[in-house]
Amino acid sequence: MNVYFSDIFNIEESKIEEYGALNISLINDLPLFVDPFLLFESDKQEYQELHNNILKYVGFLRDRTNDTHISEGFLRNWYMFSEVKQNWLGYSEIGNCGSGLGRGFAVALMENLNTIFSNFGDETVTKSSHLEKLCIVNSGVGKDNISDFTVNLIKNFLCEYTEKFAKENLDSALCKLVSVDRVKFNYKTFRWSSGKYYLPFINGDYVLLTPKDILTKDENWINQKDIVKDFHDIANSISNPELRDTINRYFIQNLPELPPKRKKHTKAEVLESIRRVIQKFPNFLDYYIKYKEDRGSEARDVSQEKVELVESIFIDSVMSFLGCISNNTNFFSTKYDTYEDSLLRVKYLKQVIENNDGYKVFYYKGEPIKREKDIQIMFRLTWYATQADVSTEVNDGRGPSDFKISMGSRDKTIVEFKLASNTKLRRNLAKQVEIYKKASNTNKDIKVILYFSEKELSKVYGIMNDLNLEEDRDVVLIDASRETKVSASNA
Repeated sequence: MNVYFSDIFNIEESKIEEYGALNISLINDLPLFVDPFLLFESDKQEYQELHNNILKYVGFLRDRTNDTHISEGFLRNWYMFSEVKQNWLGYSEIGNCGSGLGRGFAVALMENLNTIFSNFGDETVTKSSHLEKLCIVNSGVGKDNISDFTVNLIKNFLCEYTEKFAKENLDSALCKLVSVDRVKFNYKTFRWSSGKYYLPFINGDYVLLTPKDILTKDENWINQKDIVKDFHDIANSISNPELRDTINRYFIQNLPELPPKRKKHTKAEVLESIRRVIQKFPNFLDYYIKYKEDRGSEARDVSQEKVELVESIFIDSVMSFLGCISNNTNFFSTKYDTYEDSLLRVKYLKQVIENNDGYKVFYYKGEPIKREKDIQIMFRLTWYATQADVSTEVNDGRGPSDFKISMGSRDKTIVEFKLASNTKLRRNLAKQVEIYKKASNTNKDIKVILYFSEKELSKVYGIMNDLNLEEDRDVVLIDASRETKVSASNA
């Protein structure tokens, strides 16, 4: 089954492992990201130099914002980047094409260069500057943006890293000397230049490998969620007692009064109060970053665990499933249609998530990351070498469905993945899928619901009871709760 780099380029997986690279899928992105903090924290001098080069470029941009006018051409050349799709990382459900860094990211970066980045390179509290500051104060900038920006700024390193592996391990018939654009920035001419590299080449494009020790999943080490979760620890770590007490008081003052029946504030209320603290005391961000720097060794442990988990679930488990499929000579017989084919894969994912620790991909530091895209990517990977056509986000005129599996015009199945916490779940079960089925001219569908607690399960059961769906095999519930896994292991 030619799904992963090792399969397609006829190389033992152990060689890739020894080299320290991720054995990427070449049919779909894997949900991992480059975290620039792992460059900063690394013991490798090469990684630290890469981090310094990133800071040098951001410093260059900061200095340019003092100019009276930045032309449209310079804006595009300096701030806007295409996604480096050749590393096959991110959250594309089909293939490897993402949106890249457009005008929204460029504007956010420009606006913050003379505010939160005003002391960039001259920090007194932290050991270093960190690009990730941007995703703390700007909700429109996430880990994927930070990763895309980082990958673009270390693209020359990734090309050389992959080139070295290709020259030492790969058949020359599977490689090609290619020109890669925007790999080096000339600080004299203020322009990006291209370079030529000997790289793995397949389906008209080159491929880039990425070292596993700079990858993570779910969140960068420096992120907005942790500043909320660890606010009091961060504030109490401030050595200046007057500033520490002032910040704690200001935080409490900005929390709204609780209604009589509510015992604690919502995450949104806490986040808003923290935002006001940051506005009033901008250097609080530096204390937060110092707090994260002091615990930097944990970042490597967390990222390693996450990468190993992705390898286990998205690579090993999927390959095991595909191996079973390929060894089953009766699987593609006429008795199987797209519905049965889809249901088999959904049930396999249910087993992996509920019984094989697959649920762990939905958690970050013990807190659930309720995201449909993780399971959608898993589902897509199980369809390699199928006779069916697998399409995602298909819009047949009445909105996009998650997946449409088809074998010709007469055999189509709609597959939808939903979170139990989705406020529109009842409407989806009652009407939305029926609309998709009608638009796609099919009467077959599967609705997959992922739940994270007994409370969410009760909600789903209530909706299914109201809609008379209790015995409907088209509805598949998947238990992603940690509690049931813990209780089972202690039984």
